[in-house]
Amino acid sequence: MNGKGGTGKTTIAALITARLAAEGKTSILAIDADPNSCFADALGVHDAQTIVGICEDISRHMDTIPSGMTKDRFIEMRVQESLAEADAFDLLVMGRPEGPGCYCYVNSLLRDIIGRITKNYDFVIIDNAAGMEHISRRTTGQISRLVLVSDYSVAGVRSTKKIYDLAMDLKIKIGSAYLIVNRVSGPLSVLKSDIEKTGLEVAGEVPYSKELVRWSVSNKSIFEFKSKAVQHEIERIVDKLTEK
Repeated sequence: MNGKGGTGKTTIAALITARLAAEGKTSILAIDADPNSCFADALGVHDAQTIVGICEDISRHMDTIPSGMTKDRFIEMRVQESLAEADAFDLLVMGRPEGPGCYCYVNSLLRDIIGRITKNYDFVIIDNAAGMEHISRRTTGQISRLVLVSDYSVAGVRSTKKIYDLAMDLKIKIGSAYLIVNRVSGPLSVLKSDIEKTGLEVAGEVPYSKELVRWSVSNKSIFEFKSKAVQHEIERIVDKLTEK
């Protein structure tokens, strides 16, 4: 999941996770790769350990690494132990680095860990940092479904094109790429020209919802959100994304 800041990317990622769980698809790994760690909160998981926190803790206490074990292997073991396990999904949280230069190491480590841990799950949903940073750093080298989220604006749609074009330029392996337009409050036809220029298939248009606005300031889990109009569209989106 990606998109420019403020488009509701994280909320859409959480809604998709909840929908998959509601359909009984509970072999799900949610990865909060946004330093702001809002995905975890949206899913109702608070105070989860972070990969960055684990890296920094081990760096400060190198004497805790067992003899004969590399730092990277010890970190991976700690990361696996830190998986937050909910009824319907497991969760990994990247976290926010405190020191300079930490991102590159953590991104590299995250990429390697994802490659191994994700083999145990049927669905992996990664909520990436807004914009193009994770794409340019190749945090994710292979993507089954690239889902770009725009709000109901020309600027939002055009930003998805920039992100998609960058992914193509970097030759990242992408199975399929989709656009979701969020907070739609009018006809999508007004954005038709810009949407066509993205080269993305529209997976769905999530209507503007006062209920969703209220939920966003409630500190409740997305699993408690019940708007029928939004849920119906998310159901359609999940059907599209999970097509063979």
